[in-house]
Amino acid sequence: MANFDQATNLWLVSLMTSTALVKVAIFFVAWVALWLPLAIPIAIFLKWHPDKPLAAEQKLPLLATLYLIAPLILWGASWVDGVSFSNYGLDWKFTVLKSLGIGLCLGVLSLIIVFLGQWRLGWIKWHLENLPQLTQIFLPILFLGLGIGAIEELIFRGFLLNTLAKDYSVWIAAAISSIIFALLHLVWEQQETLPQLPGLWLMGMVLVLARQVDGGSLGLAWGLHTGWIWGLTCLDTAALLSYTDQGPIWMTGLGKKPLAGVAGIFCLLMTGIFLQWFFVSF
Repeated sequence: MANFDQATNLWLVSLMTSTALVKVAIFFVAWVALWLPLAIPIAIFLKWHPDKPLAAEQKLPLLATLYLIAPLILWGASWVDGVSFSNYGLDWKFTVLKSLGIGLCLGVLSLIIVFLGQWRLGWIKWHLENLPQLTQIFLPILFLGLGIGAIEELIFRGFLLNTLAKDYSVWIAAAISSIIFALLHLVWEQQETLPQLPGLWLMGMVLVLARQVDGGSLGLAWGLHTGWIWGLTCLDTAALLSYTDQGPIWMTGLGKKPLAGVAGIFCLLMTGIFLQWFFVSF
């Protein structure tokens, strides 16, 4: 027991003194420092108070400015490291675009399988009368998903994973980066996000696996991430489905959030197993 406690203490000390974690902390502090001069006037203009939840129309401008700054911060990080974005897994070769397309299809397909399964069980019902709305939002949400997916993959599965892997094994680095990925979602919506933290962490791990099986490229992870954003946002915005409350909430998801239930976890696990089986085996 004493040896275990000693090993645990040594691990915690090494974690706290990690050069990689210091670099990660500096990265996020710099990002926030550049964002706040833009975010504060926007928040005042939108009459948002930190003690109140963000409405969709308030969140979008704040999120847009945060993500528009991200490439500048990433460029600064790559300059300090003396590398290019290709070292983080993103270049503009055809193979990346091919992987992006495969990941996009796989992400959408995984959602189709999970929601069709819930429909067959009587847990959801479709509102096909709302399909015309989909034609208006289809492409804008796709482009939004591509942008968010690219930025988040460059940060969390690119820069963050590369940086942490200098001090830790790749899967410990993956676990730490996925924890950070999950926890940062609390910035926007704490109450709704808390039940989704395990799912968000697992999502981060699956996206790391996607990068690993894609030979270090972010194309596949970017496509998966985009596919999930695109599919879920389209379903929600066009109101294409509703829950019948016939299924247990721990299955369908607390607050009707897929990542807060077994169905969403199953979707991620199914994707991870497929990645491991198909891409590694073949």
